[in-house]
Amino acid sequence: MGRDAEATRSEIPPGTLYMLILKALARLGPMHGYGIAQHIQQTSEDVLQVEEGSLYPALQRMLIKGWVSAEWGQSENNRRARYYSLTPAGRKQLGVEVAEFERVMRAVARVIQPA
Repeated sequence: MGRDAEATRSEIPPGTLYMLILKALARLGPMHGYGIAQHIQQTSEDVLQVEEGSLYPALQRMLIKGWVSAEWGQSENNRRARYYSLTPAGRKQLGVEVAEFERVMRAVARVIQPA
């Protein structure tokens, strides 16, 4: 990938990675980490890219919090992969994450509005 393609990709804003992961699992059901990252990238039309160094630690924290569960299975290319699923606590947390994101976006919009 050239510099131009890389320059058009944006960092995922802090505090939104959990929301994006939870939303992907709510939409599509159980997925492995690579599938989650691909879904976020494709759905955002290549604007958002989740790096492995962010994704897997976030999934691990979400497992500890009880927002997702995980089990080992076979991926599409017959590799062993960990599949993550949304738990009832995760579905509830998704609502919390979306509400907080919307609150912050409204605040940002107020700040950047013309005087």
